[in-house]
Amino acid sequence: MKIIVVSDTHGSSRGFLKVMKLHKNADIVVHCGDSRDELDTVKRLYPMIRFYTVKGNCDFGSSLPVVEEFCVDGVRFMATHGHIYNVKYGLFDIDRAAREKKVDVVLYGHTHVAMDVVRDGIRFFNPGSLGFGGTFGVIEVKDGQVLSSIARL
Repeated sequence: MKIIVVSDTHGSSRGFLKVMKLHKNADIVVHCGDSRDELDTVKRLYPMIRFYTVKGNCDFGSSLPVVEEFCVDGVRFMATHGHIYNVKYGLFDIDRAAREKKVDVVLYGHTHVAMDVVRDGIRFFNPGSLGFGGTFGVIEVKDGQVLSSIARL
C-alpha cells in the first residue's frame, strides 16, 4: 500500500498537483495540515484515492479533526499537524500521545522540517513543507513493514 504524506502546503496547489501526478497510483494521501483550497481541488481530481486530513494551526475555521487514526496492513498510524503537541520544541508530547494511542507511526508537520526517525519502536515522520521547501513523504506498507522516504519536487 502506497501512502503519500504532505504538510504545510499553504496554498501551493501547483506543488500538490505535481506530487499527485507523480504518484497517481497512491492508495492513500495524508495531509498533515495547513492547507487551503488546494486540498479540496486535489480531492476532487482524485476521488479514487482515500484522503486523511487534519487541521493545522493556520486552518482557521476548519472543521477538520486535529488527530486522525487509521490502520494499514496491521500498522497503526496517527496523523496530526503537531502544534497541539508542541513539536517545534521536541517530540516529548507527541511521543507520549503515540504511546497512549498505541500507534506504530506518527505523521505530523508544523515545523516545515522533514524528519524520519524511529524512537523506541515508533516512527515519527514529518514530510516537511510542500509549500515552503517542496518536500513530501512516500511510505510503502508491505506485510506489516514500513518503508519510508522523504522526496523533493
